[in-house]
Amino acid sequence: MAVYVPSSLEDALDILQDPECIIISGGTDYFPALKRCNGIKKLVSLMSIPEIRGVKSERTGIRIGAALTWAELIKSNLPPAFDALKKAGRQVGSVQIQNAATVVGNLCNASPAADGIPALLALNAEVELHSAFRGRRQVPLMKFVKGVRKTDRKFDEIVTSIFVPHPPEGMQSVFLKLGSREYLVISIAMTALNVLLDKSGRVTDMRVAVGACSSVAQRLSSLENEALGKVLSKIQLNPEHLSVLSPIDDVRASAMYRRDAVLEQIRQAFSEVKS
Repeated sequence: MAVYVPSSLEDALDILQDPECIIISGGTDYFPALKRCNGIKKLVSLMSIPEIRGVKSERTGIRIGAALTWAELIKSNLPPAFDALKKAGRQVGSVQIQNAATVVGNLCNASPAADGIPALLALNAEVELHSAFRGRRQVPLMKFVKGVRKTDRKFDEIVTSIFVPHPPEGMQSVFLKLGSREYLVISIAMTALNVLLDKSGRVTDMRVAVGACSSVAQRLSSLENEALGKVLSKIQLNPEHLSVLSPIDDVRASAMYRRDAVLEQIRQAFSEVKS
């Protein structure tokens, strides 16, 4: 197995013209799955490319570099709207995994139970990709993740960053994860809430995203729209709000249990928001 460690994005894109190459960052998902990838012999590590490291505040938003680890994100100085993403990061594997695994890698793995995706959906995140031939493009996260282990990335593209438009000042965020234990566990259900209240405690902006209950994490747009102008405690939750979800029965939980769990998570998230 050959491992390439380019020191610039340009070099990485040149190497990636070989369709046999596989991109890795922390490798915390890739290496445990090596038995399923016997034909892969060329790896391209992105961890030595300085231009895709760190968190940058720009005029219109915040950019999370592709080589940023979860541990680095957790320590970053970010507004309260990112608290849900940070909490999700604290529940990714163990501390050792958080020190190596990247936020972007969590997206590109495209697991239905990826911890970071619901919180990023609630931030209206977009994914930036670069190709040596087609240049740069930016895709909404909801359109980037296509299904289980499937994304919109072409073989010659590198995801270079996640871009989050500046959240409204005062926006709060909550993340809740249900599993058989708190750490080192695949989620049964996850809910991320970002919400902005006016001075009277009424909702002026709400984003609710749910993971591990569909092949791709989903925003609950019907609930978001219904909540506008209301006080959180007066919102009547019902199963119709979860109509976009398609949970499955598996060894961890039944579909019915997952639906009930999500409704309870939303209620708890509402209760954690400060008026």
